[in-house]
Amino acid sequence: MQEFMGKTAIISGGAEGIGLALSKGLGALGMNIVVADIEAKALARAGQRLTELGVEHCTIEMDVAIRDDWQRTAALAEERFGDIHMLINNAGVGGGMGALGNLDESGWRWAIDVNLMGVVYGADTVVPLMKKHGEQAWLVNVASMAGMAGVPMAGSYTATKAAVVALTEAWSMELAASAIHVSVLAPAFVKTRIHQSHRNRQSRYAATIAPGPEVMRLAKGSATAVENGIDTELLVARVLEALAARERYIFTHPKYRLVTDDRSHNIAQAFTAAAVSPVVKDVAEAPMVMGFVDD
Repeated sequence: MQEFMGKTAIISGGAEGIGLALSKGLGALGMNIVVADIEAKALARAGQRLTELGVEHCTIEMDVAIRDDWQRTAALAEERFGDIHMLINNAGVGGGMGALGNLDESGWRWAIDVNLMGVVYGADTVVPLMKKHGEQAWLVNVASMAGMAGVPMAGSYTATKAAVVALTEAWSMELAASAIHVSVLAPAFVKTRIHQSHRNRQSRYAATIAPGPEVMRLAKGSATAVENGIDTELLVARVLEALAARERYIFTHPKYRLVTDDRSHNIAQAFTAAAVSPVVKDVAEAPMVMGFVDD
């Protein structure tokens, strides 16, 4: 993959898990890696490991939910390596789990600010820099299979990951005429510490509601699934394969197609019902308009 040689990638949440695996994988292909992470100790360990592997890199402590941190990170990346060619919006948290009627509002704010606004801030900061130099570039947003279908009592995580999928689709069309390829990574369970993301929960998002027994049971099951997930190295190989093929959606668990097939089937049935509904007969016969119409 010579196209990556000498190019520079910023990877948020890059100090461990998927982020560190991508840092190592892309670094092995000759990319300069900017590892950005909120956890200082993990960041130091990641930097040491990349040094041992001979990867050109720098490490930056940052909070993806703070826009100024993104601007500082981009400036430092350009100062160290020059043009930026890849952004991987990987940082993510589990958010506050809970059933309807027992809202952990601070957990929702945490998930929205990190999982969604962190992606928005990252893209809004780095994409203009990639457009400016005009060379081949990549924007990769890390979502989840949870973004392709709902997960009970994980509303904040599901909603934010679904938003990342939709944003990727929108940005892919918006950037179609540019040299920036846009992809969304939607894995199922991967061996990471996402189920322990509370370790980095910023004090401004302190939990106000204790989880109930049903939530604890679900959390335990999710933790077991994560711990038995695929290795991050396998995920990296799949990502590199997909980027080479310029895939928009990067899936790692083929069997989960059953989930999206079932959703597509239900949606198709709903459109069929609308097509024969006398209530929307006039709408059904009107021409289809996609996006916005110029004046």
